[in-house]
Amino acid sequence: MRPMIRGEGAGRATGRTAVEAIGLGRRHRRRWALRDCTFRLPAGRICALVGPNGAGKSTLLSLAAGLTRPTEGSIRVGGGAPARPVIAHLAQDKPLYRRLTVAETLERGRALNPGRWNGRHVERLVDDGEIPLGARVATLSGGQRTRLALALAFAKRPELLLLDEPLADLDPLVRHRIAALLLAEAAEHGTTVVLSSDLLAELDGVCDHVLLLGGGRVRLAGEVDDIIGAHALVMGRRGRGLPPEVAAHPVVEAQLSGPRFTALVRRNGPVAAGPWETAEPSLEELLLGYLRAPGAPGLIAPSAAPRRRPGHKPGIPGMPRNGPPRPAGLPGGRESPPRSTERTRHDHHSGKGAAA
Repeated sequence: MRPMIRGEGAGRATGRTAVEAIGLGRRHRRRWALRDCTFRLPAGRICALVGPNGAGKSTLLSLAAGLTRPTEGSIRVGGGAPARPVIAHLAQDKPLYRRLTVAETLERGRALNPGRWNGRHVERLVDDGEIPLGARVATLSGGQRTRLALALAFAKRPELLLLDEPLADLDPLVRHRIAALLLAEAAEHGTTVVLSSDLLAELDGVCDHVLLLGGGRVRLAGEVDDIIGAHALVMGRRGRGLPPEVAAHPVVEAQLSGPRFTALVRRNGPVAAGPWETAEPSLEELLLGYLRAPGAPGLIAPSAAPRRRPGHKPGIPGMPRNGPPRPAGLPGGRESPPRSTERTRHDHHSGKGAAA
């Protein structure tokens, strides 16, 4: 695991919330892409968004970006802060105008983000990559298009950066540079990053928060240190099965190979000593264990627990669940709650729970 180098980040220092979901669900026709997702992502984190194909990762990013609305539940971005957070969302297909040149693309990005545009990121990702400014986007390779799209996302200096499989088209050296850039942005500006990726080995050392989806639901959520500290990797010789001292802990996954076993367990206390080795799993080993065992029970660490009550279904924003308040003094009446002046960029609700 990497050292915690971002303790001074603005989001971490203030304890702000970047994204919070309560009972979030999204249905595409007859199939639920997400269902009953509840979690909180503190601001200033670099969050690994992991899951098998079809787990709902892209759907969750689209909901956080405000591109789609939930079918049920709610998702809040910005934690109710008065100022609207600036969001950059890089979709998996890297949408760019193919007829524009690289220079025209960057100029339009600068014009659409007055006062925020950071040309230093363009130099790092475009100029250093020797991408011709006069070339049309349609003629670029997959890796070059990815670098251009990342330059646009980084250069607007977002407070929340949503990246859907951004590293797949890049060579190892460029992936290393992107990881360094993510760390620098989080350290210098308190940027919150949600990074969807199947490259599990490269998430370790970069991400300090994890969100694992499976079957459209949250299976793991929390700070990497919290999640890893709750587990142990036990290896040794076996008899007919796992040793009782090991099986006494909830077993996430067990691999039995000849006379030896390897078990990933969720510790309910210290693992008893015996003729086996006990070690702390790496982030990759932990995620692979849960991915190979879809039936293992989920874990939401306290660091990912929502601040709003999970049973709260706010219905229509700004409207009490049972409709407008009655005038005070009438039977069943109550005083109107004070109006809030806070605004957030996205506070989407399904509308369930509103008055009929």
